[in-house]
Amino acid sequence: MRVIACSKAVPEEQDIVISKDRQVSFDKAEWKFGSYDLNAVEAGKQIVEAAGGQLSGLCAGGKILENPKMKKDIVSRGLDELFTVTDEALEQVDSFQTAKVLEAAIKKMGEYDLVLCGAGSSDLYAQEVGNQLGELLGVPVVNAVNKITPEGDKVIVERALENEIQVLEISLPAVLSVTSEINTPRIPGMKDIISANKKPVTRWSLADIDVAELEPSREVVSTLAPEQADRRLNILEGDSEEAVAEFVKLISAELK
Repeated sequence: MRVIACSKAVPEEQDIVISKDRQVSFDKAEWKFGSYDLNAVEAGKQIVEAAGGQLSGLCAGGKILENPKMKKDIVSRGLDELFTVTDEALEQVDSFQTAKVLEAAIKKMGEYDLVLCGAGSSDLYAQEVGNQLGELLGVPVVNAVNKITPEGDKVIVERALENEIQVLEISLPAVLSVTSEINTPRIPGMKDIISANKKPVTRWSLADIDVAELEPSREVVSTLAPEQADRRLNILEGDSEEAVAEFVKLISAELK
């Protein structure tokens, strides 16, 4: 079985700076792979360990993917090989553009059985790429997957609904988006980090995967942090009927 785990480089949340005019700056932020994507990589690793096969990694993004430390970080988490699509044009793309690039790269990679995505990227968390990618590839696609059990030419997946567990049988090839509840990504050991240097890494440009231009499907006008509001400091003590009535009155006034 060949499993492809998709991942995205994102800025470290704690390094994001908000200026006085509410502008969001990533200039001082370190970069990492999104935590939700690591669940997809770990899910792929567990499938390959159980059913045999190969785990390939696929990343699309800007120049940060050329950083040797970034490559080693994702490869050391259990990948057998890594493919990257690197281009400055990919530094500011929407979910549909991302799905188009991943589609083209996967077709160039050749035959596959399963493509895994995280629930969403750690920066935008649009939760759209997996569904769009499955549609573009023309294969079954399921999101919010909490468990995957390989069974020959199909997989049995579980999804947690509001009051029940949904169990689905999915024919392969397919695209699945996994939740953060599906596993706890393992931390690479020293042996994993050292062996990562020996794993093959293939770097492509947009031209290499026959993507000539990326037509935006939407336009970002601005990105601003929410306005800070002073706390009201309405403190009500006790559980008397009068205190409860005053609490309801305050809440009702805010909801109008």
